[in-house]
Amino acid sequence: METIPQFHDTPARYLAFHRAILQNVATRKEQVSREIDFVLAREDFSHTLMDLQAAGELPLRVTHNDTKINNVLFDEKTNKALCVIDLDTVMPGLSVNDFGDAIRFGASTATEDERDLSNVHFDLELYKTYVKGYLSTCGQSLTKTEKAMLPTGAKMMTLECGMRFLADHLAGDVYFHISREGQNLDRARTQFRLVEEMEKSWGQMHIVVEQTH
Repeated sequence: METIPQFHDTPARYLAFHRAILQNVATRKEQVSREIDFVLAREDFSHTLMDLQAAGELPLRVTHNDTKINNVLFDEKTNKALCVIDLDTVMPGLSVNDFGDAIRFGASTATEDERDLSNVHFDLELYKTYVKGYLSTCGQSLTKTEKAMLPTGAKMMTLECGMRFLADHLAGDVYFHISREGQNLDRARTQFRLVEEMEKSWGQMHIVVEQTH
């Protein structure tokens, strides 16, 4: 049973995004046409993981589905991880999405709502560290396809999250809490910058996985 239905169903997120564009509740569509085009240009990619799951090539597993680093509790003295928190999103899902959401947040050089995009980069060295740690602990439990799709999970979760931020901006900031005007738009833009840099590093991202496992 899904705790939150279609939470990481990226094609379903695209349908919601199309609705947000059509409804244009906050009358902001014209101001973000470039960001909208960025998302729409990658719609075909959004089916990649769900198609593999439907074909039986990606198994459902027990997943956290919100694997930001701030959902890990650390010992204040040793800095070692103690446990995972925020368990309300635990449900069946794809391992590559859990990995990807961690990369989206943990391999970025800037905060999620950074306004200056020159500060936002996808850190390949942090990505390498994540891959090494992830595969050293659960690599033997993953299928060949799951390992091969780790870079896709990273790009997919980053694109999906950016799309959700942009959809909420179009809807008038009704889902994600904001503390200032335009914050969800800034959040979307940081995710899209990360997607762009992942695309530029696509070959390297795959090589890292191949050389690690």
